[in-house]
Amino acid sequence: MFEWSRTPASPMNVKGVALEYACFGPPPSEAPTIVLLHEGLGCVALWRDIPELLSERTGLGVLAYSRQGYGQSDPADLPLPLDFMTREAVDVLPRVLEQSGIRRCILFGHSDGATIAAIYAGSVEDHRVRGLILEAPHFFTEEMGLREIARARDSFAASDMRDRMAKYHRDPEGAFRGWCDTWLDAGFKGWNVSEVIDYIRVPILAIQGRGDQYGTLAQIDEIETRAYCPVDTAVLDCQHAPHHEAREATLEAVSEYCARLLRIEAAEVAPA
Repeated sequence: MFEWSRTPASPMNVKGVALEYACFGPPPSEAPTIVLLHEGLGCVALWRDIPELLSERTGLGVLAYSRQGYGQSDPADLPLPLDFMTREAVDVLPRVLEQSGIRRCILFGHSDGATIAAIYAGSVEDHRVRGLILEAPHFFTEEMGLREIARARDSFAASDMRDRMAKYHRDPEGAFRGWCDTWLDAGFKGWNVSEVIDYIRVPILAIQGRGDQYGTLAQIDEIETRAYCPVDTAVLDCQHAPHHEAREATLEAVSEYCARLLRIEAAEVAPA
């Protein structure tokens, strides 16, 4: 049974897989919901206080969950398929939205989570989704990003990174390998899902750090070039995690975006 709580008594169950989750602010029956989709090594806990701050700043509910293989969710079978982000978007995310009782939502994804959000909005017709916040998204591989992941692989082998990840992940080895080995697979080099942008029909807020070590502004340019929907951008002085490294600027951009969406919806439903 799904429980709208910061500390639910049990995980949600999606296709026989237990997924960790946490909820903040008003439930879906009272307000739209921001659904947080984490990065390649993220989880519920690694959002830190961002869910609570987002709810406070916007007045919206916030749902965060850990994908299979991350946080305290069930471990994943490895290796992950090369289309794991597409599978998450079309097979898992719809069931998460359904179980949580989502009525209207904004998908807020970071890194791989941003890609999953974009794939969902561009592949699944779901009128509950009213907007997208894409933070450091990936639509295609870049050599500089792959080099950074290779450096992370070396660091994982030579440092205490595994022990540090164990504070947040039930299976730190699996979490790291699921991300690293997939991105560095020779077959992944030609991965490109840019075409999903063509089919997105809700407003997008795209956020990226100027110093992002995993992707260049070419990812944001791809959105602006291909999108048929309204696109706002926020390019900030930080690296790959604007919500932590430039938190105030990120929170401000997100709050303004959400407030504008709510004003538009209110104007559309107002009686003539």
